[in-house]
Amino acid sequence: MASAARRRRPGPVRLAIALLLCAVAVIAGGLAVSAYLGGSSRPIDMRGNPVDLPAPSRAVQQRTDAVAQVAGMTLRVPSAGLTVPLGELNEVDGVIDPPGFSSAYLVRNYGTQLDRAGLGTVFVVMHSCRGGAVCPGNYLTDLTAGTASVAVGADVYVGGLHYRVTGSETVYKPDVHADATLWADVPGRLVLLTCLQTPAQTASIDNLVVTAQLVTTR
Repeated sequence: MASAARRRRPGPVRLAIALLLCAVAVIAGGLAVSAYLGGSSRPIDMRGNPVDLPAPSRAVQQRTDAVAQVAGMTLRVPSAGLTVPLGELNEVDGVIDPPGFSSAYLVRNYGTQLDRAGLGTVFVVMHSCRGGAVCPGNYLTDLTAGTASVAVGADVYVGGLHYRVTGSETVYKPDVHADATLWADVPGRLVLLTCLQTPAQTASIDNLVVTAQLVTTR
């Protein structure tokens, strides 16, 4: 596991997310694709399609200290057909920006760690994609209805933890940082965050928030 940074407690005043889970688009073959992780490999979605999103500076990447999967852990939402690697990252300067498009990410230095999940809120973030790409967040959304595709009572498995969905909402992106309910530290709660894409495949303006409550650790 990557080294942990100092964790911050949830609070709308402290966190001012500027780039939460931006939408990405498939890039046609032959066009340049930014090397998001700063290496030679091109970022890809869950189907191996290249995607494009402006890469942060190398210094920010180092502070984010992201890993694509921790100790074989996964995020599973059976009713949505979603099973993806579960990685980790740090919030940096009020920004949560996953570096990959085929994993979900625990926010390592914000909220509560999995081994203390009963005491507070665990935050898991992921990208959704447009333009034909498929990323983890796409599985959680119903584009026609503009809502979550997972119902209240649906099972969610985060690593070794079992949660059940308690609700969902859409939040206008500029308002995310000020949503006191979202960032409240609630014992045993899970918050899944992703972009809510649009049927017209225009830029996303809302985030989808799915909440769940801890059932058991196994």
